[in-house]
Amino acid sequence: MKKSLMMAAIALTMAGSSMAQTEKKLWSMSDCIGYALENNIQLQQSRLNRQSAQEDVLQAKAQLLPSLSASTGQNITYRPWVEQGMNAVTNGYVQSSIDKVYYNGSYGVNANWTVWNGNQNRNQVKMNELTAEQSVLDSAMTANNIQEQIAQLYVQILYSNEAIEVNKQSLLTSKKNEERGQEMVRVGKMSKADLAQLTAQRAQDEYNIVAAESNMRNYKRQLKQLLRITDNVEFDIKVPATTDEQALAAIPALTTVYEEALMMRPEIQNSQLAIKSSDLNLKIAKAYGMPTVGVSGTAGTNTTSMSSTGWGTQLKTNFDVGVGVNVSIPLIDNRKKKTAVNKANIQRQMAELDLKNQQTNLYSTIEGYWLEAVTNQEKFKAARISTQSEQQSYNLLSEQFRLGLKNIIELMTGKDKLLAAQQAELQSKYQTILNMQMLKFYQGKTIANL
Repeated sequence: MKKSLMMAAIALTMAGSSMAQTEKKLWSMSDCIGYALENNIQLQQSRLNRQSAQEDVLQAKAQLLPSLSASTGQNITYRPWVEQGMNAVTNGYVQSSIDKVYYNGSYGVNANWTVWNGNQNRNQVKMNELTAEQSVLDSAMTANNIQEQIAQLYVQILYSNEAIEVNKQSLLTSKKNEERGQEMVRVGKMSKADLAQLTAQRAQDEYNIVAAESNMRNYKRQLKQLLRITDNVEFDIKVPATTDEQALAAIPALTTVYEEALMMRPEIQNSQLAIKSSDLNLKIAKAYGMPTVGVSGTAGTNTTSMSSTGWGTQLKTNFDVGVGVNVSIPLIDNRKKKTAVNKANIQRQMAELDLKNQQTNLYSTIEGYWLEAVTNQEKFKAARISTQSEQQSYNLLSEQFRLGLKNIIELMTGKDKLLAAQQAELQSKYQTILNMQMLKFYQGKTIANL
């Protein structure tokens, strides 16, 4: 009975382990992008910067409203050598007998409001709002950069995965050639030196597999690092079924992609907002030479121990209210306005240059993706034909070698050419798909889930 229970427990454990392996998550490209946009540290930092910029907007808007403060003061005074019988006036009270120790209390409410200061405060609100918009665009730029990196690494993993399969097929061929060579050595149709070359080629194919697997593990590590996944759970991607038609699809025109990118890329919008912000900064600088008009109001009362009147009565009888208008006109500002205006003009010129630079960089990036797409698509077309040709050639060489019409060198050379053609076809195929996806991405489309 105990033995049966133990066997059942082992079976359940094995079933659970098998189920866990079956349920191991495979990451699609959309999974990777979604996870990165939610958890990437750079994006989290940019979101915090956006919140900080929004707080600056709220603060600037609050500056348009009056400020209100309350104050009170309690003071105790000690006069150790006061003369008796003399009159003294303190805080409006006449004393015929002066105490050595007395106190005064004051209570007040103060209000201030800047009515007009050349619209500096209102323009500051607008500038802070632009800064908040720029922080949103900064976050979008970071997100776009991360998506590009994910797409590049993801496609490299797909390429490495197929490269491993190609190398495995090449290894199978090398093993068959080696086995055939061993048989030919036994019957005296091949020297051991030729067999050694076949063995070396088989070993090279084994090395190629190890190298390709190492490359794929490295790309997975980089992708895992980009996603900020730090646990020890095995990380693997979902391998979609890619077709030759994806690499042979029509490539969008360069000018079309660039014009659409100009309309929606965050780096361009960010630079345009920087110009608007510099214009507002110029208005603020010019306002330094304008008068400032403010309104103030106070309400207060006070008490003192030098009065025989009760504390409550003093609060009432000493209560007063005051309203004032303040006008400040700058006469000599020690070049404050001129310096601010000049620096604002310089800032605007720099913003214009930055916009031109961003447009140039954008065109260069898109042109690079476009040229890579066109070039690799043509390479892929040629590589497909080359692979078919090399496959037919190798099949013929293999048969001729079996009949003794071709030597070992010709057989090995034919196999190497076939492997090179297969790898070139794979590389050009995936490079074409990647660059076409990047062109679509710059047009504002979501990176396709390959």
